[in-house]
Amino acid sequence: MASPAPAASQSEARPDIVRTETAELLKLSGPVVLSRLGVMTMGLSDAIVVGRYSAEQLAFHILAWAPTSVVLTLGIGLLMGVQVMTARAIGEGRRHETGAVLRRGLAYGGWLSLGALAVLALLGPIGLRHLGLEPGLAEGASAPVVVFAFSMPAMVLSTACAFWLEAQARATPSMLMMWAANVVNLALLLLLVPGVFGLPAMGAVGAAWATFGARLFLLIGLLTYIARMKEARAWGVFDRPRRDPDDEALQRRVGYGAGASNFFEVASFASLNVVAGWVGGLAVASWGVVLNVAALIFMVPLGLATATSVLVGRAYGARDRHAVVRSAMIGFGVTAAFGVLVSLIVWPSARLIAAGYTSDPRVIDIVAPALVLSCLFFLADALQVVVAQALRARGDVLLPSMTHLTSYVLVMMPLAYWLALPMGLGVQGLVWAVIVASLVSAGLLIGRFWMLSRRPI
Repeated sequence: MASPAPAASQSEARPDIVRTETAELLKLSGPVVLSRLGVMTMGLSDAIVVGRYSAEQLAFHILAWAPTSVVLTLGIGLLMGVQVMTARAIGEGRRHETGAVLRRGLAYGGWLSLGALAVLALLGPIGLRHLGLEPGLAEGASAPVVVFAFSMPAMVLSTACAFWLEAQARATPSMLMMWAANVVNLALLLLLVPGVFGLPAMGAVGAAWATFGARLFLLIGLLTYIARMKEARAWGVFDRPRRDPDDEALQRRVGYGAGASNFFEVASFASLNVVAGWVGGLAVASWGVVLNVAALIFMVPLGLATATSVLVGRAYGARDRHAVVRSAMIGFGVTAAFGVLVSLIVWPSARLIAAGYTSDPRVIDIVAPALVLSCLFFLADALQVVVAQALRARGDVLLPSMTHLTSYVLVMMPLAYWLALPMGLGVQGLVWAVIVASLVSAGLLIGRFWMLSRRPI
């Protein structure tokens, strides 16, 4: 008579586990989401202040950010191994070795960021001049590109610190530091873009210098916090990492996969800025607003992806297949709910959102319908990034990268060109291309995770 009791306990425990892990996901993702929103708010502040100052300067700013975003997100992706390997070490009970993961990440990030600075500063202006843009656009965007290049080391290294803290379930300090950096950025924007207190009006160049100052502030703040943590010594932050070729290679390999995915996705979106430039100056400004809104929304699923990756990575480190699947499915469900909710909010308020970016009625008339149409990709785009991160956390590095290559480079880029120019749809054509690519990416990645969920670790 006593034998049914354990089965009943296990049956009752499963909903408790789901509720507990859902609460843990939300607790971890909350500050991560706010931190990612802080990243985008910095870009949003740039766009609003520069856009209010001059539509022409806004076009310069957007075009300068396009190559910058490609190089930056590639570098950030290459450091994703810091987060994944830290979470796995915690799941394996080796928390004392997480300091070595951070130190390897900072050394690796230092070399990466110096390379990014050199490539962007030397080749960015040259590349802009060979894109066939309208007269004056490439020249106006060249100087901001060079300034953005010099802010690369600070941003890449601060990202390594933030990834490590998030994997340690200490995302709040990096979130608070990011919002403090936003205050620094806004103050510098208001000083440098229009030129006040006798300073010259610098427009897009001033916005780039504001970004430089904010990123440097963020790096100094995060390094100071980590150095002063009471657990820093116990976790090996100050210890020289012992050579472990397997861990070093795995940390880089995870980064290669994430970096490739980031490169494919961001480079393809940056190419859409070029297509918009071929359509015209108004299209560049309008697409920049649509992309900024979509990117701002994307920060929430990006934060959920981080939290899901940490929980899946810990379960994978503990070699618990059921926990891996459960943690991932909780992350997917929360993400899907967000995608539906944000679409229902943006749809009726599209014109109001557009008016918040610019007072130019020509730009508003292009942006508002494009934002309504964008509601068709918010759900798929959110899911694809969370599923991709969950796959990397459980050791599948290659497939997410190949999926992003297929979806965004092979499908979205040519489709965007065809719809925007030969078909004459302009910005609406760019949005339709994103919709198709997001659906393809989400479908392939979900199918892959379902296949792996049926296999033992």
